[in-house]
Amino acid sequence: MSRPPVSPKPLTGGKVLVMLLAFFGVVIGANMVMMRLAIQTLPGTEVDSAYSASLAYEKEIAAAHDQNARNWKVDARIQRGPNGGATLLVEARDNNGRPMTGLKFLGRFERPTDRRADQPVELAETGIGIYRGNAATIAPGQWDLVLEGDAAGRRMFLSKNRVLLN
Repeated sequence: MSRPPVSPKPLTGGKVLVMLLAFFGVVIGANMVMMRLAIQTLPGTEVDSAYSASLAYEKEIAAAHDQNARNWKVDARIQRGPNGGATLLVEARDNNGRPMTGLKFLGRFERPTDRRADQPVELAETGIGIYRGNAATIAPGQWDLVLEGDAAGRRMFLSKNRVLLN
């Protein structure tokens, strides 16, 4: 009589337990890695807190109406340097076309997809109504140019424009 074939290593409850634990360990480990990467890339959001932004919304609307009533003409030009830098030139005129002096302008290049790449540009008045600042190195691509003009500690002008730098 012949014997039935015997498997070299039988499948036992201990082996099944080890295989299940290994499988779920790999799945949970992959989920943890993906979760960590997702949390680290959060700076692509527009605001840190939607609630606090909504509370300030009425003030922003009033400031925009005041800015429109002033009817200022603010022109900005960006000149790229050969070393990858950029020079920002801002010319500010009032509603009668006269150059405006004594303002404090702040510029900021904001990356639309990643706030960690944002670069502030300090602007100094170099002429009557002409403000100039430099960004040492700025990568090519799409940026939002944000300009803020302050007088006596109060924001008088705000603009945000999408620019493409080569």
